[in-house]
Amino acid sequence: MTILEIDLSILNPKGRSLVGLNISSTAIKMVELSGGPNSGYQVECHAIEPLPDGAVVDGNMSSLEMVSDAVARCWKRLGTSTKFVAMALPAAAVITKKIILPAGLREAEMEIQVESEANQYIPFALEEVNLDFQIIGPAPSSPEEVEVLIAASRKEGVEDRVACAEAAKLRPLVMDVESYAKLTAFELVRGQYSGDTAEMIFALVDIGANAMKVTVLKGDQQIYNREQAFGGNRLTQDMMRAYGMSHNEAEALKRTGPMPENYENEILNPFLENLALEVSRALQLLFTSTQFNEVHHIVLMGGGALLPGIAEIVAERTQLDIVLANPFAKMTLSQRVRPKNLLADAPSLMVACGLALRRFDP
Repeated sequence: MTILEIDLSILNPKGRSLVGLNISSTAIKMVELSGGPNSGYQVECHAIEPLPDGAVVDGNMSSLEMVSDAVARCWKRLGTSTKFVAMALPAAAVITKKIILPAGLREAEMEIQVESEANQYIPFALEEVNLDFQIIGPAPSSPEEVEVLIAASRKEGVEDRVACAEAAKLRPLVMDVESYAKLTAFELVRGQYSGDTAEMIFALVDIGANAMKVTVLKGDQQIYNREQAFGGNRLTQDMMRAYGMSHNEAEALKRTGPMPENYENEILNPFLENLALEVSRALQLLFTSTQFNEVHHIVLMGGGALLPGIAEIVAERTQLDIVLANPFAKMTLSQRVRPKNLLADAPSLMVACGLALRRFDP
């Protein structure tokens, strides 16, 4: 996992209070943790603030003002004095590549090698990108070499997120990648299972507004990735057609209710059936395109995982063990946190939680 350096001084967040700040396509999500991996984590506070329709499209901010205003409202709702934040870019905005370099290089020498290698893989001039790297460990082929992960992103994407945070009077210290932050939080979910989890195969199903991302893991190895154009916005569009609502009205109704009498049978259940079918298709593609022919557990996450009845319908379709992701299950809670609210929001807070955990990086 890596940090994309931004054109600010990147400070080691260890020991600092740090808020995980996730800007999704529909909401701003924040989490602050205290404690530590040895003593145990505590959830200090969390908050979610809806974004206006169209403020973020395909990971890009169409209105910095609308996003920064929502960030400011979310931070106020969070009720913390902490202004340092860890943020993340969408995986689609980041180019990653593993390379092999000689072991024992000094950092300056490695930087030169990384830039030279990056020129081969990045379709932009290096002055247009933020580039970072991290040593993963010894190369599988030779103990005299190391495996290095390169990560690069266009400066525009980084600078927009930094500008939004700073306009809300917050200070970004870390720029991560959403997919890596999600996997960091998943380690807390995996730790809730008994037995040899390194041999278990987990399917992480992240149901966003516009897409469903399926990541299948065995131990630390990603064995399958697929993104399908099916997300929570389909349910919103179904409601707009059925009830003659605007997008914002339908989203507000989804959050607050009460729902019309025919909503569950005519709108929600057909959507959930289609979603479960998409999950089943993704797993069938896994089985036919890889050497793997089984999945032990499905972990649902993202805003779409908050829909009532989703776990039961996916379980019925796939005949597999289904859980809603909750990285906070073994954490203590501060007096400011309402357990029922946190449990309800947990599947949608995976990225924000993973970013908050950056404080505890060695």
